[in-house]
Amino acid sequence: MRAVLTRVSSASVTIDGEVTGRIGKGFLILLGVGPEDTEKECRYLAEKALSLRVFEDENGKMNLGLEAVNGQVLVVSQFTLYGNCRKGRRPSFTDAAPPDLGEKLYEQFLAECASLGYPPQHGRFGADMQVASVNDGPVTLILDTDQLMDTPRRA
Repeated sequence: MRAVLTRVSSASVTIDGEVTGRIGKGFLILLGVGPEDTEKECRYLAEKALSLRVFEDENGKMNLGLEAVNGQVLVVSQFTLYGNCRKGRRPSFTDAAPPDLGEKLYEQFLAECASLGYPPQHGRFGADMQVASVNDGPVTLILDTDQLMDTPRRA
């Protein structure tokens, strides 16, 4: 599972001209699901992302988390995070999870965020979405469970 997490002062997602999610200060999380991902990766990635301390304290150091700044979360599905650009000029997306698994784990990730105390605003899986954000810093991090998890996720 992959996420691009951006610290934002505001962000929104629009579908068919209607704003379906909007936040102020917090995290915009673009979420991609791989074919081998499970609910274990959802929980791990949600815990990792939502516990990051990347907001500035009174000394200008990135030392505060979402809770300390009353931050919010906006999650947008983004299968293109698994785009493979090694060959040719058009990315291949065969490394992304099939849609049924992708949607299931996207919904699970939303539920994990809510269970951790941050009910997320969100887009809609598979929809054509317009995402707007005001990056704060800018601070943008890439999280990949294949690189972050200490133990093998599958036997």
